[in-house]
Amino acid sequence: MRADRLVAALLFLQARGRVTAAELAAELEVSERTARRDLEALITSGLPVYAQRGRGGGWRLVGGARTDLTGLTLPEVRALFLAAGASGASPELRSALRKLVHAVPEPLRPHAEAASRARIVDELDRSRIAVTAGGPHHTALERAVLDGVRVELGYARPGEEPHERTVDPLGLVLKAGRWHLVAGTADGLRSFRLGRVTSAAPTGEPVRRPAGFDLAGAWRSLATRPEDRLLAATVTAHAEQDALPLLQRLFGEHLSIGRLLADGRREVEAAGPSVEVLAARLAGLGSRVEVVGPPRARAHLARLGRELVARYGALHEVTTP
Repeated sequence: MRADRLVAALLFLQARGRVTAAELAAELEVSERTARRDLEALITSGLPVYAQRGRGGGWRLVGGARTDLTGLTLPEVRALFLAAGASGASPELRSALRKLVHAVPEPLRPHAEAASRARIVDELDRSRIAVTAGGPHHTALERAVLDGVRVELGYARPGEEPHERTVDPLGLVLKAGRWHLVAGTADGLRSFRLGRVTSAAPTGEPVRRPAGFDLAGAWRSLATRPEDRLLAATVTAHAEQDALPLLQRLFGEHLSIGRLLADGRREVEAAGPSVEVLAARLAGLGSRVEVVGPPRARAHLARLGRELVARYGALHEVTTP
């Protein structure tokens, strides 16, 4: 849903007091189904909109009609600008947000501005992966971004123990169905997958925001994968001869085929962004490829195997004659 359409729907509600999906669809020049989704999105964003069923019903703002945005509370302002800011940063949207900021009471404007730049959706993502929950600390981190408060962040990468560091939360990004925190650290800007956050404790200290910081630009620089990062890890394996064509299709020029082993298999080495990614891709070849190193890759495969058996083992027993 486009953020400018969501804002237009809210303003139309405020001007009319009560609207039907058909009336909103005609106003916004969209289908009734789209208009209904927009109205439902206003509710899920935390705004005081409710549906009244039956004859004479429609969609209303709690408290009746309002002709401007001055009646919105701080949580409502944040909810609206978070929803609007998350849909991208086109010139038209930036212009609409700038105008809308001036429609809220002056004490709330800094909060509206902060919320409008707190979240983005990576518009280059074409995966259409369903959005997953950001984890138990999503709300706390979003609040830290909005309040501009530093956080003691606990974080655990796959196969590693959690460790803590103090970070400056600068924004949230939705990419391929997963939420990421962009934050300043002692080592510069970093991104953290919210699903791997183990704790998030506000310190009460103000965030140190880089001069001229732009979330979209920062995310682009973090998401850029130069060649050396694409080939940051390698996995060594022993592959049966009939698996070599599949391996070449999987890894292309990033596959090295080595010596012929005494048992007829070939030694191969594959390069990729991480050991976990490489192991997961090789898992699909089953016993035709035996990963021999590094140990972390074998441990990851063992973990995947246990998860698959737990999920599908009982089904196999039922369907096998």
